Order: sequence, then C-alpha cells, then structure tokens
Amino acid sequence: MNKLFFILCLALFSFSTVQAQNYSTHKVKQGETIDDIAKQYHVTPSDIYVLNPDAKKELRVNSVLIIPKSKANPPKITMVKELDGFKKHKTRKRETLYSLSQKYNITIDDIKKHNTFLYADPLRKGDRLQIPIFKVTEVEEENNLTKDYKVLPKEGKWRIAYKFGITVKELEELNPEMGDVLQEGQILKVPNIDGGKEKEVDETYGYYKVLPKEGFYRLKLKLGLEQEALETLNPILKEGGLKAGMILKVPYANITGDISEVNIQKVNLVDSIIDFDTKHIALMLPFRLNRVDFDTVPDITRSIRKDPYLNASLDFHSGVLMALDSLKSLGISLKVDVYDTRNQTSEVKQIIKDNDFENVDAVIGPLTPKSFEAAASELKAYNVPIISPIGTNLKLYDNVFQSRPSDDLLKKRIVNFVKSDTLNNNILIIADTKNEAISNDLKLEFNSAKQIYSRKGKEGEDKFFVSRPDIEKEIKAGNNMVFLETEDAGFVSNVTSILAALIQEENRAERKKEINITLVTTNINSAFEGDEVDYTHLSDLNFHFSTTTRDYSGDRNNAFVRKYKKTYNETPNNRAVKGYDLTMDVVLRLVSSKDLYMSINKAPLTEYVENKFAYKKKLFGGYYNNAVYLVKYDNLNIVEVNQ
Repeated sequence: MNKLFFILCLALFSFSTVQAQNYSTHKVKQGETIDDIAKQYHVTPSDIYVLNPDAKKELRVNSVLIIPKSKANPPKITMVKELDGFKKHKTRKRETLYSLSQKYNITIDDIKKHNTFLYADPLRKGDRLQIPIFKVTEVEEENNLTKDYKVLPKEGKWRIAYKFGITVKELEELNPEMGDVLQEGQILKVPNIDGGKEKEVDETYGYYKVLPKEGFYRLKLKLGLEQEALETLNPILKEGGLKAGMILKVPYANITGDISEVNIQKVNLVDSIIDFDTKHIALMLPFRLNRVDFDTVPDITRSIRKDPYLNASLDFHSGVLMALDSLKSLGISLKVDVYDTRNQTSEVKQIIKDNDFENVDAVIGPLTPKSFEAAASELKAYNVPIISPIGTNLKLYDNVFQSRPSDDLLKKRIVNFVKSDTLNNNILIIADTKNEAISNDLKLEFNSAKQIYSRKGKEGEDKFFVSRPDIEKEIKAGNNMVFLETEDAGFVSNVTSILAALIQEENRAERKKEINITLVTTNINSAFEGDEVDYTHLSDLNFHFSTTTRDYSGDRNNAFVRKYKKTYNETPNNRAVKGYDLTMDVVLRLVSSKDLYMSINKAPLTEYVENKFAYKKKLFGGYYNNAVYLVKYDNLNIVEVNQ
C-alpha cells in the first residue's frame, strides 16, 4: 500500500467514524453476494467495502458487515403530539369545524375533545373555543438490526465484541462516542442477530486479539495452536474465517502472560543468526540541533551542557554507534536512518510523513513520552515495531515495545522476594509522610507487619527522623525484614544507622539473642546514594532492592566497556550502555527470527552489559519488558541475587 492510498484510507476511516451513528449490521447468509446485500440496503458495493475491506477479498457466511444505515431502508418516522397549551378563539360568521382545523393545523376531533359541547350542538357564530396547541416531535422507529446493551462491571470492549461475534473496531464503529474506557451501566449499540444470543466469556480461558496480517501460521508460531484447535475453540472461524481484530478464545497457557523471568532460559542471540539480509532500522532522538551554536568549539560545548535533551541524545547515540560496529563485525548488514525529533510531536509526524517507514524493520526512540506516543500512533498503521528506550506506563499499541520495566514490576519483585523467604521473619515498614500510601499498601501485603512513621513537628511537618526507641521496641530476636520507603537522604542515614546498631550476634554468657536485620525498599532512588548515607551500614544490613540495570563496574574485561573507553576516553554512563544494549538486542532479534514480534517466543530472555529483556505481550496491546534485577549490598559491592 503506497502512502497516498494509506492517507486516503485514513481520511475515509475518519469520516466513517464521525458518521458511525448511521450504521447498522448485516450477517452474511449462504449464497449472498455483495451486490445482493448492496441492493437490499440501497447502497453501492463500494459503500460496503469502505467499512469492510476484508469483504473485498472474500465474503464468508456468518461474517458481520457494517452497513450505512442512512441509505439503507430509511427508518420509519412516527409523529408524536404533546398538548402544550390552548389558544382562545371566538367563532366568526361562515367558520366551520373543518376551516378551523385547517387554520390551526389540527383535527376536528382535537377541537371537539377540548370543547365537548360540540359533540351535541353545531358550531355557531360567537362560540368561544379552546384551540389546543400541540408540540410535535418525530420519533424514529426502533431499529431491529441493533439493540441496546448495558455494560457490566469491569467489562471492556473486547468482552462485548466477543459476546456478539464482532471485532473491537466494529463495536467502535457502532458506538463512536463510547470512549476509550467503558463505564459500568453505559449503554452501547450491539448487533441484534441470532435472536440476540450472546457468547459466554469463559473465565477459565484467555482471549487473544488477532493483529493485522496474522494468519493461522503466525498464530501457530505465537500461540502454539493448530488451525483445527483454534476452530474448535472458536467455531466462528469455520463460518466467517480469520480477520484482524477478531477476539479468539485460547488456553491461558498459550498466551504470553505476566510471569517472572526467574526460571526462563537466557538466550545468546549471537549464536542464533539466520538472516544476513540488510535490515533497515531508524533512530529518533531529540538532538535539537537547531538550537546548537556551531560557531566555535566552546560554543558547541556550551550548547551541549545547557541542553539536557542534546546531552542525553549524544550519550545514547554513542552507545548505538558502538553496537553498530559490533554488529558489523558479526557480518550483519544494516541501513540506519537517524532523525532529530527536536522534541516536538509535529516534527515526529512530519518525519514519518516525509520518509518511507513502511519497509523499516524497527524504530528505536523517540526518548520523550509525547514524541514516542506520536511516532507509535503513526507507525501502527504499518505494523512497524517501535521500541521505547526509557519510557514507562506507555500506551501500548500493538506495535509498541516498552524496554524499561515498570515501577510496579520493580515493587512486585521486592515484595515477592520478601514473601519467598521461608524463615519466620518479623516485618517492619518505616516510611515518611510522603510514602504513607506505599506503607499502607505493604501493610495489605503483610498483615502482621508493624508500621513506623517519621516524627512530625508542631505544625505537622515531617522532620524525617525516628528515634532508636521507635524502632528498637519493634525489633525482635531472630530475623527482621525492614522496608524503608523515602526519598530523603537524611532519613535514610537516620534509619540505617539505628538499624545497623541494633544488629547483634548471639552471646549466651551475656544472655543476648541473635538479631539479624535485612533492609529492603520498593523504590530505590538517589536518597540511598546520598553523601550522608554510610554504605557500610547498607552492607551490614544486606540492603536488597530491585532495579532495571545491574552494576557492571566490576567487570573490567567487558569488551564494550574497554572499547568505549578507548574510543571516547571515558567510562560509558547508563544512557550510553542502554543505547548499546538496546540496539544489540533489537538487531539480533531481527536477524535471528522472522521479525521482532516472532522473536519474543524464540528469545524469551536476553542479556547484555547491564540490561536484560524478557518481553511479554499484553492481551490487547503491545509488549513490555518483564525482566528486572534483584541486587544487594555485599561488602560495599552491589551484587546480583540469584534465586
């Protein structure tokens, strides 16, 4: 599909969405043709194809078509009259009931009904009448092709689409004002076919939305199910065939779900290269070169220091260049386009409009959420995979890969670590005022845990400290697990110094029982690296936390680090390492599988310098990285915890 045709289709789709309230549905019967259906509804075949492009390839029995209702059998209109008052009238010579009915546009019966003496006596000159005034409204006869449906609690679009055998897109066509998130009790239009019979959503199964260009072969690779198995679970496939947007019932085990990467086998993709054809990737970064002063070297340096976007882009790009060089040494051929997004969504859209992205294998970036959202939205029509280097909580379109694990996943990993400890632990939760909500959430996870909050001043302000007795009275002999939730370095220093002082070895002579304390947090941040914090205390407390990256500083033999130092005369920072790791992963996935989407099954877990990638697919949406590190302080070093 060329670009002009795509833009035309997009325009048609936009128009159809606006006019969707004028659509109805038709279920194809045995022997029917598009011409038959078009004649039945007084539309042209082209009108049907605009809304049902799959029908142009093949018209399947029992498939549901969207029909422009405004042209199809114009609805019957009923006039409803409501009494809205009276007008006084004194009868003149030669006036009759008929002439009055014509004058006031009412019936003779209407006049008699409100002037009952006329049932017995004729109309005479001088009679004083009450002439009824009516408010007339037009009521469209109810359309039996669709019916109203009341949204149930926690019910999403896919469930309703599945119940009535249509795609999510078709449901949206019937309800243009439905919104992105459905509300309980919301009334929607749904097809009134097969006597309104609804398919039951079986909660013991999972449900999968068919993507564009997905056939039975690709579904077999992705879901591990043969066509016969899919048709058995979804009889509509035998009748109406497979089409994009359909909701299929599949066993939960066949859907890539939200599972831990702990027991997944790590794959080295360097050993799995099968495709040496040239791959085309694009890189989008907010260099904002239009703001750089290129007059002198000092001016350029000053521009870099002043602009955080340029600084971050150059760091990330330096890592990408290292990766490209490494990939070239593996015999991989690449075409790489680099675009300056200027951190503007309008620029992103213009870049995609002015360049041929339809045949690009993958896009890395943009860095900022709004720009990334714009790019992902534009590229989803081509089904081009786009990878976010740093974004979290993104809108996961089907073509989106969120490479940075979410904060919720980090929290879940440390909570599961505490739960997995089979020792009989005493659990404490220490938090400042800002983190009371997190403390309460943890309390729900660990019902027996004790909560301790930082002291407050006379005005209720947080003082960010606790006293030793505050903690000591809750510490018990044996094993103690302590959550510390704060972003204040002073509070970290205060709490860790007290906890470290409470650790003691068993001493029977002095009747002292052993006290072990392990410190954890669900939110690792700069407060734990502040100058006030004693790292010796963190090591003594076996401080555990989850993180998106591991510390590679101890790996002096890492080839990337050595090469980066040699090239740039400095140690790579986190942004440079992410640029290297992400580019290596994306390209190696492309050359070891049919495409990036198919690589998810072949390479469930990959790892590079300080990042690992275990992509999982949302049931209706894109992919998110489910791989995080659990690390701890050990003799002043941060080491990975192997569970």
